[in-house]
Amino acid sequence: MTDWVAELKRLRAAAVPAVLVTVAGVRGSAPREVGAKMIVTAHAASGTIGGGELEYQCTQLAVRLLGDPAGERGFLRRFPLGSNCGQCCGGVVDVLFERMAAAGGWFEQLLAHWEERRPVALVTTLDGGGRPHRQLVSADDRQGEASAAIRARARQLLARPAAAERIDTPGRGAPFLLIDAVADSGFDIAVFGAGHVGSAVVQVLAGLDCTLYWIDSRRDIFPARVPPQVRCVATADPAAQVAALPRRAFCLVMTHSHALDQAICARILARGDFACCGLIGSAAKRRRFVQRLRRQGLSATQVERLTCPIGIAGIAGKEPAAIAIAAAADILRRRERQLAAAGGAAAGVHSLHRRQ
Repeated sequence: MTDWVAELKRLRAAAVPAVLVTVAGVRGSAPREVGAKMIVTAHAASGTIGGGELEYQCTQLAVRLLGDPAGERGFLRRFPLGSNCGQCCGGVVDVLFERMAAAGGWFEQLLAHWEERRPVALVTTLDGGGRPHRQLVSADDRQGEASAAIRARARQLLARPAAAERIDTPGRGAPFLLIDAVADSGFDIAVFGAGHVGSAVVQVLAGLDCTLYWIDSRRDIFPARVPPQVRCVATADPAAQVAALPRRAFCLVMTHSHALDQAICARILARGDFACCGLIGSAAKRRRFVQRLRRQGLSATQVERLTCPIGIAGIAGKEPAAIAIAAAADILRRRERQLAAAGGAAAGVHSLHRRQ
């Protein structure tokens, strides 16, 4: 995920001290994968490393670290989930804590890459005292502090955005290397419509590692604050925004107007390079839209890709929240298939583990 970068940027701008908490290793069963992150301030926490007793203990440790500004910059702590946390999954999790006020210049460098949407790998090593040291490897980096092998591995990992890998290095002065790919996830979702259902859909989807385009013709319809990965687009011509969407975007159409829904769907289906075109409504609405779209000149193959109703089968509820959950579940299922078809089902979903 990259929303942790946006959150740290916001906290720095507000001069709020924070601790970055990262899952740095997993053995056996654990609630989250390597690379999962949480940000802790004196009064709040964002993100999650799995919840439960593990997250509670880590939050308390992070708050203590914040309360000692002259103390250590960071440390690594091991948590046996069964004996230490009373969690039935029973694995062992290594967690890295780093006080951001003492993080040095690596975050400014990372932020520069992130703001320009340039992929970069964050390579973490530990010194003899268990304190983290960071360095960046960009996609075109052929020099730098990291070894040639690590730079090559980091560049490979950047091909699978949002992935993280731990490489154990016993006997080399540091117990392991942690490589985080900080890059756009390539998971783009467009929601056309900011009414009750559109708002519920965005609320559910905004928790994913995605870029979410929220499009409506009503300028005053969007909430005052939205998550950093949500881009609100108020435009008199929502259908024209289809041309600006990234390739393989997941599209959900649910505006206040059936005529506008039809215009948007026609643009999406004609463009063709989308992951899905979902239209809110019934099977009867789909039949009417298919007839109208065919009269507009779209082919049978093009209109066949129109998904209506939206959401996974078996959920009959029509409340905005029920529709949103069903639609989000369908998008996640389609996303998994998309990754599997590209030969990278593990990318952005599962961590990679390799011993040297």
